[in-house]
Amino acid sequence: MKRFIPFKKYLPFVESDPVVAVLRLQGTISNSSRGLDDISLAPLIEKAFRGKPVAVALEINSPGGSPVQSSLIAARIRRLAEEKEIPVFAFVEDVAASGGYWLASAADEIYADRGSMLGSIGVISAGFGLSDLIGRYGVERRVHTAGKSKSLLDPFQPQKPQDVERLKVWLEQLHTYFIDHIKSRRGDKLAQDQDLFTGDVWIGEKAVEVGLADGIGHLVPVLKDRFGAKVRFRRLSQRRSIFQRFGAQAVHDAIGGIEERTAFGRFGL
Repeated sequence: MKRFIPFKKYLPFVESDPVVAVLRLQGTISNSSRGLDDISLAPLIEKAFRGKPVAVALEINSPGGSPVQSSLIAARIRRLAEEKEIPVFAFVEDVAASGGYWLASAADEIYADRGSMLGSIGVISAGFGLSDLIGRYGVERRVHTAGKSKSLLDPFQPQKPQDVERLKVWLEQLHTYFIDHIKSRRGDKLAQDQDLFTGDVWIGEKAVEVGLADGIGHLVPVLKDRFGAKVRFRRLSQRRSIFQRFGAQAVHDAIGGIEERTAFGRFGL
């Protein structure tokens, strides 16, 4: 039996129902195939802006991750939005924190659930110190470098105050970059009487109050209200090949899954 195709498909002068492309951004942001990264998302982002959608919607549920990958992904979304003159809407689910909020700020408008967590505009570096552990078992660490900074923050050596100071300088630089980006995107919407860049998070209506979001609302009702009841949603999501699901990649993904749960766990999720 042949599938029925609406007659208006062949009549370019007959107006079609508006379409919104929906791109899901779920998980941590990293430069690996496990998380969200610019290389793997590029084809999906490009596809989202094809076919003249009336808008692109971002479904965001991310605790953050790599600042560079966050910047690259957000910049790609902004470039296409401006080139094609297509508005972008972000809808936050459980969390859009740190790099996750960086992605949300790529949108022209940000909406959240009453229980969504937004913000965490800060930078973190975490690790372990193992020098006492290897010493206890008689393990000798041998490191030879050319350049006095090549063994900076080696976890198998005692922490050096000068290394910590250097790390703090790097983190401050990244934090300034993050703040500049959020101010450029949210502008006068941000509350001027509060410091929103301490790494703290705001929930739902409070996030709206301080200007981190534009309203409380969910994707379908908000966009139906904006573009009419007949609006259609074209959903796009990442797919992994069969080779990525088994073997060494499966082990890599299992480890990545633990890291992702840890990242979400910071927000009680």
